[in-house]
Amino acid sequence: MEKLKQLQEYVKQQGLDAAYISNYEDIQYFTGFGSDPVERVLALIVFPDADPFLFAPALEVEDIQQSGWHYPVYGYLDHEKPFAMIADEVKKINPNPQKWGIEMSNLTVDKLNALQEQFPKAEFKHNLTPEVESLRLIKTPDEIEKLRAAGKEADFAFKVGFETVKPGMTEADVAAEIEYQLKKRGVMQMSFPTLIQAGKHASQPHGDTSTNKIEDNELVLFDLGTVHDGYISDASRTVAVGELNDTQKEIYQVCLEAQLAAQAAVKPGVKAEDLDKIARDIIDKAGYGKYFIHRLGHGMGMSEHEYPSIMEGNQLELKENMCFSLEPGIYIPGVAGVRIEDCVRVTKDGCEPFTHTAKTLQQVAK
Repeated sequence: MEKLKQLQEYVKQQGLDAAYISNYEDIQYFTGFGSDPVERVLALIVFPDADPFLFAPALEVEDIQQSGWHYPVYGYLDHEKPFAMIADEVKKINPNPQKWGIEMSNLTVDKLNALQEQFPKAEFKHNLTPEVESLRLIKTPDEIEKLRAAGKEADFAFKVGFETVKPGMTEADVAAEIEYQLKKRGVMQMSFPTLIQAGKHASQPHGDTSTNKIEDNELVLFDLGTVHDGYISDASRTVAVGELNDTQKEIYQVCLEAQLAAQAAVKPGVKAEDLDKIARDIIDKAGYGKYFIHRLGHGMGMSEHEYPSIMEGNQLELKENMCFSLEPGIYIPGVAGVRIEDCVRVTKDGCEPFTHTAKTLQQVAK
């Protein structure tokens, strides 16, 4: 609960009367209880000089009480008015809270309006998102161990996928086998839907796994990750099914060079934008710059997309135990797509990758 205490101290320093945490991942980060409430209301209310409380659907209350949460928890039934009930509990601590902090990047307009109706004279102008992002930025030893464990699960997933893929199978066949074998090992949740893209389909970096059949002599892109005790892995590899032509080989080698160069440059004091430039310059020089159409990376931890972005214009200096992805890609429409990705932890003088599957070009289904 150390991070919760830091948040409470921030609330006090900023002169806020209350803070409303709405992002369910942030609630898990601060409380240890994790659940996506979907359309229901799950909120953490933090005060400067009083105990916080959790407000949740009634069906979650028992789980919260058993999760290690030592402060009050209040539940509501679906037919009840959650924001009126939240207001009742807040007013027992502070009858007239004037200054509120909210997560502006997460709290929906309708929920903000409902909160404002309960406190019509209050201000909801203080954005908590930057402070929460800052608190989550530097990972603790416990968080790092969970990320390592998730990385090992991703490496196993790659092994299964590489042993499974062959011409005639669909992308969905390969994804299904990976997730089946993970579940047999007790890994029950992927950090995002397993992505398998073959041949020219891989030129769509935000495409989906499809029923397209894998053909001989093409590149197949794997992008996958698992959830281990609330923390994720996220990694990409691209392999050769059969023999490749010169263009396929070249874009793979260029992408690999870019990824390795960026990863080798990671250390405290380097700026986030510098890493993006290192990888991008290599791809530009090889003539494929217009096909690298996304940032180099993103933060990761409890979510596969956290603060910070590793991209042009971000002058954030890296610090030890920041964790993020490094994933250059080359996507040529109608031809092929390549992405090579590891998530890494910044160390005292470099970085530690969480996945260790070989990145040299592998020929599978020989």
